[in-house]
Amino acid sequence: MPQQKADYADDTEIDDALDQLPDDETVESAVAGLEASGFEVVVVDSAEEALETVKSQIPAGVSVMNGHSTTLEEIGFDELLSEGDHDWESLADEIWSIDDDAERQAARRQSQTADYFLGGINAIAETGELVAADLSGSRIGAYPFAAGNVIIVSGVNKIVPTLDDALDRLESVAYPLENERAQEAYGVESSIAKQLIYRQETEEGRTTVVLVREQLGY
Repeated sequence: MPQQKADYADDTEIDDALDQLPDDETVESAVAGLEASGFEVVVVDSAEEALETVKSQIPAGVSVMNGHSTTLEEIGFDELLSEGDHDWESLADEIWSIDDDAERQAARRQSQTADYFLGGINAIAETGELVAADLSGSRIGAYPFAAGNVIIVSGVNKIVPTLDDALDRLESVAYPLENERAQEAYGVESSIAKQLIYRQETEEGRTTVVLVREQLGY
C-alpha cells in the first residue's frame, strides 16, 4: 500500500507558523517576486487544476523525469506518469526496471537531463527565491541547469516572507517531515545534505512554478 502523508505527519513536530495558508496579497507578492527572478508562475485553485496545468505544459514525445515529491503524489502526477496514460517517455519507469545497481544509478544521473523534470520545493520566499534540499541530490540536481525544462509544483503554504524564513522553514517544517517519512519508508534517517537556493532563472521560459491554493506537501 502506498505511503500516505498522514502515516507520518501526525506524529511529527513542526513549526506551524511556517506552514500556513497565506492571504491573497501574500500570494500576489510571492508571484511578483518569483516573476522578477525570472520564473514563470501559474496560480491554480486546486490539486486537480494543478494536474491539468502540468499536463498542458508538457508536449508529446518528450522525456519526463520526476524527483520525489509529496506534492506531485498529492496532485496525482506520479500515478499519471507510471500508468502511462500520456504521450511522454517516462524515464522513471525505465530506471526502476533496471536490475543492476550500478547501471540503475548511472541511469538516474542521466535522467537529470530530461526534457522535462518535475518536482517540489521546500520553501518560497516572497522576495523571489526557492529553497530545497535532498539527501542524495537526485531531485535538486536537475533544477539549476541539467534539465531542459523544470516544472515545480507547490502549495501556497510554503510561501514565507524572506529567504531567511525560507531556510528556517526547510529546517523546522520540511526536514522533520521528510526525516519521519524516510524512517517510515526506508528505516533510515534523512539529512539536509545537499541544499539549493534558487535565486534566479536566467533562461527565459525554462522554469515554471505552479502555485496551488491548497496546503500541499512539505
